[in-house]
Amino acid sequence: MSQQSPVLVNPLKEGIRIERAGEPCAMIIFGAHGDLTKRKLIPALYALYIEGFLPREFCVVGMSRTKMTDDDFRAAMRNALQQFAPDIPFDAAKWDRFASGLYYLPGYFDKPGGLDDLAEFLKTLEERHGTAGNNLYYMSTPPSLYNPILDRLLESKLNQRHQQQGALSPWPRIIVEKPFGRDLQTAVALDEHLHTVFHEDQIFRIDHYLGKETVQNIMVLRFANGIFEPLWNREHVDHVQITNAETIGVEGRGAYYEEAGNMRDMIQNHMLQLVSLVGMEPPISLSAEATRDEKSKVLRCIRPIDLSRINEFAVRGQYGPGYIAGQPVPGYRQEPGVDPASNRETFTALKLHIDNWRWAGVPFYVRSGKRLAKHVTEIAVHFKRAPHRLFNLAFTGAAETIGPNVLVMKIQPDEGISLKFATKQPGTTTRLRWLSMDFNYGAAFGERTPTAYERLIHDCMIGDATLFSRADAVEASWELISPVLEKWESEAPGDFPNYAAGTWGPAESDVLLQPDGDMWRTL
Repeated sequence: MSQQSPVLVNPLKEGIRIERAGEPCAMIIFGAHGDLTKRKLIPALYALYIEGFLPREFCVVGMSRTKMTDDDFRAAMRNALQQFAPDIPFDAAKWDRFASGLYYLPGYFDKPGGLDDLAEFLKTLEERHGTAGNNLYYMSTPPSLYNPILDRLLESKLNQRHQQQGALSPWPRIIVEKPFGRDLQTAVALDEHLHTVFHEDQIFRIDHYLGKETVQNIMVLRFANGIFEPLWNREHVDHVQITNAETIGVEGRGAYYEEAGNMRDMIQNHMLQLVSLVGMEPPISLSAEATRDEKSKVLRCIRPIDLSRINEFAVRGQYGPGYIAGQPVPGYRQEPGVDPASNRETFTALKLHIDNWRWAGVPFYVRSGKRLAKHVTEIAVHFKRAPHRLFNLAFTGAAETIGPNVLVMKIQPDEGISLKFATKQPGTTTRLRWLSMDFNYGAAFGERTPTAYERLIHDCMIGDATLFSRADAVEASWELISPVLEKWESEAPGDFPNYAAGTWGPAESDVLLQPDGDMWRTL
């Protein structure tokens, strides 16, 4: 930095918590005019600012094809914050100070030289805000623009570390939004392209599920409590159920869903990440690589699905017309942008086996779907029943049965943990009742729970990749999923739509559990 150009006072310094702030940096959002920036990224950054977690020297550059001024961008982001993040306390004076660090630059990512103006502008911001040349690039664009943006970053040398005299070497990092490819082949090709521009330690593949409090708490629950980990194995666990249920449909994203479908949109990333966290071995430390090593091992241990018996392990579904909260809703094929004869799945259920010492013989049931009966995402660990039925129907009553203990980690909409257990009902006779001990984040801590994007953006700023996907884990998940997708796409289902909106999916998903004597738990 030039001795003749002193760093100006940064408007984002107020209230900073030095012990938690990352290094100085500029965050460049490609696709800044899109919904993700308005709904998630800017609200997350503003929340980090008012909580004092942003670096002292920080600014944001939004880029997209839309032409607008800095003031236009700031006004649009303010409106978005108030519309999409009403739970974040808004203060006009604080917003003005935060917004003075927001800039906008029109750009064409698919044209040679499209980032030349950005390269020059970042030098200006380095002088103005003291960002030290650290640049954090956020790919908030359709996947079709990933490769052109990478080419432009390479062409303009914005991917390079460069040495400054008397200072640490500035870093470039890149955050990549899912989907990470649409099958194994395209995922490998994307990784190869990423690695020609950045090193793996500079690449942060973001999965917002991993930023949710309950998901982060899985490791704490398992490895900080002596009562759970000794039971976390095939000797004591009967099976695991992981459910992602949504009452909404495709919400105007019919064209996208026609390309992706539920398997690509939810199972390959979000749901298999949850499987890996539940199934992983204790890491040797809390370092990012130690944790990601164990998660990757779990994914590589999942038994490939036998395509000759695919219906025993994988079920697909598509919703038809039905009712949500008493209101009629259309079927998937009637949604805007959807082929009236579409065979794209909106529901997936899988029966998975992890072939290792800890989980041999324990089925992991995973299901995800749209237009289901309830909005809920949870992980339910079903323990084995008591080995001897000491208390029979006479003790339980007709309304109760002797069931298993169930530990439930609730991810959304209300984050928390519950444990189901049997207890004696008060009275002069011995009668059993099943109760749950519930822990709720909001009630327990009495404060707003940070969003997943707040945690993940902050982690990237401090260089902590623990909650981000690594290349080998992404490829392992595609190795499992791609053959099933290819099988499904080669054979028309024939019975779509096969579940009504407002139900729990196709009947075949119930049959998936029956050979083991299991059933989906009532949510």
